[in-house]
Order: sequence, then C-alpha cells, then structure tokens
Amino acid sequence: MEEKLYLQPGLTVRLLTAFIRDEVEKAGFKNVIFGLSGGIDSALVAYLAAAAMGKDKVHAVLMPYKSSSPASLKDALAVVDDLQIPHTVVNITDPVDAYFANIDGILGQPASPLRRGNRMARERMCTLYDLSVELGALVLGTSNKTELLLGYGTQFGDMASALNPIGDLYKHQVRQLSRFTGVPASILSKAPSADLWESQTDEGELGFGYDEADEVLIQMVDLRVSPHTLVEKGYDESFVRMIAERIQRNQYKRRLPVIAKVSSRTVGIDFRYMRDWGL
Repeated sequence: MEEKLYLQPGLTVRLLTAFIRDEVEKAGFKNVIFGLSGGIDSALVAYLAAAAMGKDKVHAVLMPYKSSSPASLKDALAVVDDLQIPHTVVNITDPVDAYFANIDGILGQPASPLRRGNRMARERMCTLYDLSVELGALVLGTSNKTELLLGYGTQFGDMASALNPIGDLYKHQVRQLSRFTGVPASILSKAPSADLWESQTDEGELGFGYDEADEVLIQMVDLRVSPHTLVEKGYDESFVRMIAERIQRNQYKRRLPVIAKVSSRTVGIDFRYMRDWGL
C-alpha cells in the first residue's frame, strides 16, 4: 500500500507552492497567516508557505493553552527559527477559561474534554481571523486528508481556512513531504497530537493508527474500492465498516452551510462564480 500513497516529493512541493502563491494572488492578497502548533501538519504548511510566498509574507501564530505541552511550543519555535518567519505568540488560556467559568456556572456542571477541546480550536481560529485583518493575510488551513475524511477536527475551528494546501494529502504523505522539505526531526519523530490535554495523542483518541486508516481510506476514496471488496481482500470487517461510517457521518463538516432554496437563484446552488470573480 505504500506505493499507492507514495508521492513524487519534488513535483508535489512545486504544485503546492504554486497553488498557495496563485490562489493568494487571485484573491487579491499578498500575505498568509496560519496557526503553528508544533505538530507535523502545521510545520509542513509553514515550509510550503515560506517557499511559495517568501519568508516576509508568511506569519505564524503560536497559540498555547495552559495544559499544552512545553515541547509543542519549543518545536513550533524551532520551525520559526529555521525558516526565519515572523511570528506571534498568543496564549489562549484566559479567554477559554473565562468562557467556561461563566458557562459552567450557568449550566451547573463542568464542561467535557470534547467541549473544551472544541472551544480551544475555535478560539484559535478566531484569533487567526482577527490577526488576518490586521496583517492583510489569508488564513491557511492545516488539516490533512485523513483528518478531513474521518471528521477528526472541529467545524469552524481547526477545519476552517481560506486555503488548505495539505487537504488532499493523507497523513502518510504529510510525513513524506515533511521529511523532504526539512521539517525538524523532533517534529517528525513524535506522536501526532492535537495537544488538547496532557498526554493526549490523536491515535490514542481515535483508537487506531493513521497508517492503518490511510491504507483503507486511499482504497475506499481514491481507488473506489467498496467496503465489501475490502473485507473480501482480508481487511477487518469491523474496522472497514467503522471507517466507512465515519466518512459518511462527517460529510456535513466538509461542506459549506446548506441554504434553503426559495428564490430563482440561490447562493452556492445556481448563483455560482469563480472564487476570484470581480478581482
């Protein structure tokens, strides 16, 4: 299966850097901004963006919470130092804690880890979009294809962006391009984590490994192999069914809000123009 997931790294990097540069310019912008967590996905976006735009037009925002691992901030700063790109550190602890101090009192019970994690993700995206106005920059996304298909992300949080250069890369492919572009070894070697609470890992929360998921996803999505056929080929039936159900269940996260049609021309349905229409 590795051969199906293999990318030509040089060609792919050229394609993705051209995508960033062209789409930013077509939208009438000159700068980009993104959240840099210390994880591999946002690190790869940093290297692609710097190559596409030049280091002075790329702004990284580091947004730790009080429970975030110090190693995450250290790794994010290593990327900033290596690329020599402008950055801002915004600690999101106070606004997140202030919200839950208020809402927990109203509801009469503490928030679950899921609610707290979603709030952190949306707080970070609110911060990015606020700073994007000040800097005149488009927000780059950092969600990979595996996460998008599985719905492993927060709607209007880490899944939000104006452009996403890595959204068609499976996690396995993100690792491959990250090695090629020079992402620091400390990031390449650590377990993927959204860093939502102490010792949290993506694969621990999901209950399976990214490589295991990618092997099924690329066949199911890219090669259009049915779940039934995958089971016949020897894949675990419960795992295949679970992956298929997650893809379907999370489709709503991958689409723009649905608009009820009551007129002759409805935005997004039959009032449709190119993204750069009018520029």
